[in-house]
Amino acid sequence: MSLFVRVVMTLSILAVIAACGQQVTTAPLSATGDRPLAQVQPAQRANTFKAAPPMTIDPKKSYMATLTTSKGNIVVALDASAAPQTVNNFVFLANQGFYDGLTFHRVVAGFVIQGGDPLGTGTGGPGYTVPAEIKLPHVEGAIAMARLGDQQNPQRASSGSQFYITLAPTPNLDGAYTAFGHVTSGMDVVKKIAIGDMIQKIVISVQ
Repeated sequence: MSLFVRVVMTLSILAVIAACGQQVTTAPLSATGDRPLAQVQPAQRANTFKAAPPMTIDPKKSYMATLTTSKGNIVVALDASAAPQTVNNFVFLANQGFYDGLTFHRVVAGFVIQGGDPLGTGTGGPGYTVPAEIKLPHVEGAIAMARLGDQQNPQRASSGSQFYITLAPTPNLDGAYTAFGHVTSGMDVVKKIAIGDMIQKIVISVQ
């Protein structure tokens, strides 16, 4: 791969994540029951919370996430030992129904697909960030959290909800973003995702 292509790819991912920390004030929510946020219009989920959730997962256990999308299912193994706070947050939001009905708002061919923004613009989130846990490499099918750039975010804290999945190995992102798992099934689905495709729901299982 030429240096020019690597530079273009790096600039592309920075453009993808650059706005993920912007926030919009919304009215308080009153949803209850199973997957309560699934009952709320996506845009009203922005800034639902004031802080990241308390730790409830067991980092010694294996967590799997099944993303049901309009193109098919994507199964992801979440690495709770390498990124416990990030996995805990992802599990919490998935179980709340936060991701239900959201879309993939950004696709960079041969690079990444990105979703998890309740506003669908690249500027929304749940109202908080998650501390960086930068350990895992960006293999093909890595799932990682978007974030603001280093100038605005020197701690490299992750977006509260926006995540991306790599379409190819992207070692140029290693050491800069928090990857927290990888696709174990459905990589063909990942490569079919287009802008606007829906995340119908994300279901977590523990093994």
